[in-house]
Amino acid sequence: MTQAKAGDTVHFHYTGTLQDGSVFDSSEGREPLAFTLGSGQIIPGLDAALDGMTVGEAKTVTIPADQAYGQRDPQARQAVPREQIPADIPLEPGTVLQMQTPDGQAIPVTVAEADDQQVVLDANHPLAGQALTFSVEIVAIA
Repeated sequence: MTQAKAGDTVHFHYTGTLQDGSVFDSSEGREPLAFTLGSGQIIPGLDAALDGMTVGEAKTVTIPADQAYGQRDPQARQAVPREQIPADIPLEPGTVLQMQTPDGQAIPVTVAEADDQQVVLDANHPLAGQALTFSVEIVAIA
């Protein structure tokens, strides 16, 4: 049976859960996810876990934060004076906004805190710092 290897297009179904068992993403009810193994298109730990699997094979793997979205970086939080943000922008904690880097790249940030004086924006990935568990099943290898 063919084993998935770097350069193969792997099609797989998955359900991703957090340590408390809550589902953060799933392909259930959708087409399987397809990607090129070893290309960096998915988180490194999941890429490595799928390497060597065969069509029809299923398993559950836990990916440590360092092999998923990394650890939370305190430097990725920035306080911005409230007056620098237009009044029509919603600033409730948890709101996701887009910022632009000096070179024009858009990056998502989450409002972590907001008061009359300042707004704290967090550019960490929402899943940073967390181990992630994936139940996966390979459905095709091309």
